[in-house]
Amino acid sequence: MRLFRYLAAALIALCFAASSQATPVQGQDYTLLSPPQPTDGGKKVEVIEFFAFYCPHCYALDPSLTEWAKAHADKIDFKRVHVSYNGEPVAQQRLFYALESMGKEEQYHAKIFNAMHVEHVRVDSDDEAIDLAVKLGLDRATFTSFYNSFTVQTKVRRAIQMMANYQINSWPILVLDGKYVTSPTQAGSRMSPYEETGANALMLKVASDLVDQLAPHHR
Repeated sequence: MRLFRYLAAALIALCFAASSQATPVQGQDYTLLSPPQPTDGGKKVEVIEFFAFYCPHCYALDPSLTEWAKAHADKIDFKRVHVSYNGEPVAQQRLFYALESMGKEEQYHAKIFNAMHVEHVRVDSDDEAIDLAVKLGLDRATFTSFYNSFTVQTKVRRAIQMMANYQINSWPILVLDGKYVTSPTQAGSRMSPYEETGANALMLKVASDLVDQLAPHHR
């Protein structure tokens, strides 16, 4: 186990060394969204993560992405969009937008990931989503009211429409400034063998470089 961790750490270091002198390459490290989508980041670069609570790769990325977003808070307007499944709303999606509507999504985001991927709590139905929220300390009546609200229904419909507009068919994916698209699988496509932690790190390096290129145009 120690040898594996050492090799993984060495691989990540090599990835950074190989990429540190290079700028991101279109078609290799990222692609351009066509047509580009409107943004509302203002003086900051809008960065949207398309993700799902049920996705193990989103769970693996989340800690480093969260730290990355905090480190770049002066340059980016970071947002999350919870994807649907086959174009249909899912309970986890409504769970996410209910928490967002309550102003508590950031507080509970990592806790939900932990519940689902470490404790193996199932969230496949409305009742299971509400039960998880209550288990995490939220009032059942208050949360249920938000969960079933028109606001959450609207947010879910908008997320599904955004998936179509942004041509999202896999996740996690980052979209910067409405037009630059990158993901761990794309940024790590040249890794042999592919290693998820290293690919996540490479994607965040690509995202950092793109933010540095884009930020001056937002001042």
